[in-house]
Amino acid sequence: MSVKLDLMDEMDSVLNPRKTLNLNYFLYIFLVLSFVCMFLFPKIYIQQQIYFKSRDISKLSGEYEILKEENRLISASVESIRFKNQILDTLF
Repeated sequence: MSVKLDLMDEMDSVLNPRKTLNLNYFLYIFLVLSFVCMFLFPKIYIQQQIYFKSRDISKLSGEYEILKEENRLISASVESIRFKNQILDTLF
């Protein structure tokens, strides 16, 4: 019986060889992953920085437009007050 099992084991090992993972395979996978990370992480970082800068620029642009409008309103108010002062000064 044992001879039969030994023979079956040997036939199994010949027909279905076991694939073992060796050090070269792990090194290859590590190198591939490191190259992928090396190319993807800078791209992700740069895209994220561009997004945050554009968001800041958009916020500052909106504030700039608001300040320009306030400046226009204040300038109009100053002109109105100046005009009133000139007319009142000439009447007296």
